[in-house]
Amino acid sequence: MIRPLTVAGAAQAGRTMFGGTSLLPVELRYVNHTASTNSLILRAFKVRPSTIAGCMDAPSTTDQIAERVERLLLRHAELQRTNALLAAQVAALTQERDSLKSRLSAARARVDALLERLPPAPPPKDSE
Repeated sequence: MIRPLTVAGAAQAGRTMFGGTSLLPVELRYVNHTASTNSLILRAFKVRPSTIAGCMDAPSTTDQIAERVERLLLRHAELQRTNALLAAQVAALTQERDSLKSRLSAARARVDALLERLPPAPPPKDSE
C-alpha cells in the first residue's frame, strides 16, 4: 500500500522493499518501473528492460576499425597540438637561456674590468 507523505514527513518514512529509506512523498517504483534499468526493480516486477540491444546487430569489424581509426586520428591531432606547444616552449626557453648566457658573460667582463682597476695588494709586512 502506498502511503502519501508530505515532504516534511518523507524523511520519517518507513524502509522500502530494497532496504533504503524513502525520502520522496511517493513510491517511484510504482510510477514508471518499465523505464527503469535497475535490476532490483525489474526483478521485483518481472519486467523486461526496454532496450534496443536485441534489435541491433553487433557492430561489424569494419565499423570497429573505423571507430578506432577515428579515435587514433583525434589522438594524433591532439599530440600534434601538444608537440607544437612544447616546441614553442623549447624555443622560448632556448632564447631565454641564450639571453641569460650573454648577460652572464657581460657581467663577468664588468667584474674582470673592476678587478683590473683595483690597486695591487700591499706586500705583507714581516713582523720582527
